[in-house]
Amino acid sequence: MGRVTFDLDDLRSYVTGIELGSFARAAERLGRSTSAVSAHLKKLEQQIGAPILRKSGRGMVMTEAGETLLGYARRLLELNDEAAAAVRGLDLQGTVRLGLQEDFGETFLPQVLGSFTRAHPKVRIEARIARNAELIDWVLKGQLDLSLAWDGGISTPFQQDLGRRMMHWIASPNFDLSQWQGGDEPLPLVMFDAPCLMRSAATNALDRAGIAWRIAFTSRSLNGVWAAVSAGLGVTVRTDAGLPSGLLRLAPGALPALSHIGVVLHRAEENPSAAIGRLAQIVAERIDG
Repeated sequence: MGRVTFDLDDLRSYVTGIELGSFARAAERLGRSTSAVSAHLKKLEQQIGAPILRKSGRGMVMTEAGETLLGYARRLLELNDEAAAAVRGLDLQGTVRLGLQEDFGETFLPQVLGSFTRAHPKVRIEARIARNAELIDWVLKGQLDLSLAWDGGISTPFQQDLGRRMMHWIASPNFDLSQWQGGDEPLPLVMFDAPCLMRSAATNALDRAGIAWRIAFTSRSLNGVWAAVSAGLGVTVRTDAGLPSGLLRLAPGALPALSHIGVVLHRAEENPSAAIGRLAQIVAERIDG
């Protein structure tokens, strides 16, 4: 069997289409025609010798071969992009002060900063995990260069909207929701200390539905919230960002529907340094993906 060498453009079309949920949108994002993206997918299937997508209803889903390819494709593209950034940014240096919501700290932060540091070893990163109000305040005071925060309706002069994420009711697999459905006992909630955007979203949704609730546990840290939910003390509301593998999103309809929440990247300056601008670009690309 001859050696197979995948084309990175083909892989990028495939990964982008899967991440956006549409190969037409992928074509638009990549600045290509839909026929070009289709040709990339066909070429990958020819190289593999098996289909990577199959029809499911009106859409397409990955085959087993497609799922396997996706993981390797992401790794190859990440290494390629990291190498390109390293070669182009050999002279990039300075300090970047980055603030993040705790939801992004455990998984997103190591991935982004690890890749950035390998590509730009002369740049010093100072990262801080904090709540929304603090992140925005520090940017406005010039104490942070960049802040990745939830959209709570507070704007800064230089900000970039990075899309929206769905909020979910989250609980332990052992949490028995049925004992509070239709009963007289208020639903126990595990939440951040007030003020908190997702705490307000949860209580407002329950109030509109006429469901009694009580705050069973509060914490100033997300790890404390996850620990209390894991222990079965109640349910919480977060997005899927940083969701621990041992916790579950409740099925739609189990509790009142929730809305989306925006993700915003705030900058302290309109024209930041090259290092700050490059990290802002990477953060935006990763969140968008």
